[in-house]
Amino acid sequence: MGMVYRFRDWRNRLFSDPSFQRWAASFPLTRPIAQHRARRIFDITAGFVYSQILYACVDLGVFPALQKGSMTTDELASKIAFPNAGTERLARAAVSLSLLERRGDKYALGPHGAALLGNPSVFAMVRHHATLYADLADPVGLLRERSKQTALAQYWNYDAGGSADYSGLMAQTQAFIAAEVLSVYDFGKHRSLTDIGGGAGAFLCAVKKQYPSLEATLCDLPNVVPLAQRRFIESGIEAEAVECNFLQQSLPKGSDVITLVRVLHDHDDHAALALLKAIREALPEGGTLLIAEPLAETPGAEPVGDAYFGMYLWAMGSGRPRSLKEIRQFLAQAGFAHAKEVKTQRPILARIIAAS
Repeated sequence: MGMVYRFRDWRNRLFSDPSFQRWAASFPLTRPIAQHRARRIFDITAGFVYSQILYACVDLGVFPALQKGSMTTDELASKIAFPNAGTERLARAAVSLSLLERRGDKYALGPHGAALLGNPSVFAMVRHHATLYADLADPVGLLRERSKQTALAQYWNYDAGGSADYSGLMAQTQAFIAAEVLSVYDFGKHRSLTDIGGGAGAFLCAVKKQYPSLEATLCDLPNVVPLAQRRFIESGIEAEAVECNFLQQSLPKGSDVITLVRVLHDHDDHAALALLKAIREALPEGGTLLIAEPLAETPGAEPVGDAYFGMYLWAMGSGRPRSLKEIRQFLAQAGFAHAKEVKTQRPILARIIAAS
């Protein structure tokens, strides 16, 4: 391994040499690599601008406006009730990001914009990111000392009376996680399910619609439970929602499968380990714990873990993204003898670990 690191040190000295950079950009065999690296670096530098272009398109309703067909700048500006000059500048920017595309003198949906229309829950997350961006305005200050006074920490504060807001966001964004889980895991082999930290019950409702005979219970904090109860009634779902705080009380027993859907990474290490131990205590012999969330160090989606969720959870004031190896270590400490990954179709959205 030492030789590998020495090679990488040599590589970094070479890459940082201005004369080598000029040579690599001019030599035909290395020019495509140099251009690719320059583009990657520029994309990192300009990433916030790109995200704000997407935010503006979502906030103004550009994608739904173009759903039925292409429009000129004047037509689009009239449709979204926005000045022509600003609409033209935004549309041209969106074309460069493949959110829109040019068709003569008109604008139409691009491949990315069309894909977004197929995932309306993404719109909710894009709008929500305004809260995260407020905290990231001073990233050095944010990282200097973790605080519970950030905008994101206040948004997710269960004691601040905003449970309807954050539970609504979770419900909107839970749909694609539920679809991912249900596409690869068979709940039909279980008798009873308890969903810990299930919020407004979106995941549990999705499971019950596919497995109506499965007994189902949702556990969450007192001010969240009524939201789940309301959703069960509105959806015609037979399920129970009960109050629980795993840091203060035991979890209900009786279910042979317990789910943690985007819950574990919200908690710091001591709380995450306490939760896993409480679940091990609640499960019967042979019972299963199913963890579903984005993980750190996911091949091909590394920035989603330690970059996006690393900064998001830091700003939230609790939790961190963990790798598959780290979660397995936690599970072993909690008393689980076996832990295997259930492969998902889109691991960038969620990876699944089944433990027993």
